[in-house]
Amino acid sequence: MLLENIHPVAAAAFRRAGWEVDVRSSSLSEDELVAELPGVSVLGIRSNTTVTPAVLDAGKDLLAVGCFCIGTNQVHLESAAERGLAVFNAPYSNTRSVVELVLGEIVALARRLTEKTQRMHEGVWDKSAKGSHEVRGRTLGIVGYGNIGTQLSNVAEAVGMRVIFFDTADRLAHGNARRVGSLEELLAESDVVTIHVDGRPGNAGLFGAERFAMMKPGAVFINASRGMVVDDAALRDHIRSGHLSGAAIDVFPLEPKAQGDPFDSPLRGLDNVILTPHVGGSTQEAQEEIGHFVSNKLLQFVEAGSTALSVNLPQVAPPHPQGAFRMGYLHENLPGVLAEINRLLADAGVNVVGQSLSTRAGHGYVLTDTDAVLSDVTLSALRRSPQMVWLRSWQL
Repeated sequence: MLLENIHPVAAAAFRRAGWEVDVRSSSLSEDELVAELPGVSVLGIRSNTTVTPAVLDAGKDLLAVGCFCIGTNQVHLESAAERGLAVFNAPYSNTRSVVELVLGEIVALARRLTEKTQRMHEGVWDKSAKGSHEVRGRTLGIVGYGNIGTQLSNVAEAVGMRVIFFDTADRLAHGNARRVGSLEELLAESDVVTIHVDGRPGNAGLFGAERFAMMKPGAVFINASRGMVVDDAALRDHIRSGHLSGAAIDVFPLEPKAQGDPFDSPLRGLDNVILTPHVGGSTQEAQEEIGHFVSNKLLQFVEAGSTALSVNLPQVAPPHPQGAFRMGYLHENLPGVLAEINRLLADAGVNVVGQSLSTRAGHGYVLTDTDAVLSDVTLSALRRSPQMVWLRSWQL
């Protein structure tokens, strides 16, 4: 089941592999997912579908969840891991698209293009330089210096901006960018502040009235990360007062479920404010790449057991020998499990031709390739282990 207008290349990849695919254009609520998931082996979502423990409980046939986006905070990852469900995302595929949108917004806000174009549509010729600035020489403050933040840093510097950044993690500065010691320092220096943080609970309400008050008079604010990070009502007040000269917001605390649904925000109707419907990564190029990337990871997992780039299970990326028999064994991370597996295989007279093991938090995952199919007796003995979460086998 693929929700939220995931690019058609994803459905095509599954159909080529012989899967039946149910494609939906909108997100589903928790109750709708609980009703729809029985019989679904793989669930594909974007950012507007929330996968709760109750949803995972209902997905008795579910093997994996694919987040066709950057973030995974919409999925309860710990509960998924406890149930042995692999979760995959696309951490890099739409980075460039987000960066280009933010850079365009920086220029548009500095030149007050939203007001200019609106007046032209109204038939008013307003040829004035008032409030219009070049971005060259101005200071860009990046909050969150990960994949998007670092690429934005490089591109902004290329058009002549000075770049400073703040991140709670230890990040290497790119080019001439300068790390600052605190968020307060960044806000005091920046002509443009842009947020690129994840959706962890600690980031909720990161920007409210107090932090907006710390920003330079006349600065602009951009949020293309998570809606829950910003108090939009507080932002509205600081724009109306003239303290901030503009904003660009792509994400919102509450977003419509489907294309064409009504939208409301306290930021509607304000001058020099750009509102976009969560399209930071929504270019044809990015969505096609995400569709390819995540569907490929999901298929590699369900068809060959690979957990490479899974965000919640131990990562194992085994070779793909032709003709071998493979067993995937997810288990509690306790001593002696691997030895017990190999003892049972040896007792059955099975020759191991390849084996890969990784652990993560409370789980271990081992993929074992053998030169003969495992008997039902051997598989039953392995399943009787109290440490087993699941066992699956394939012929490659």
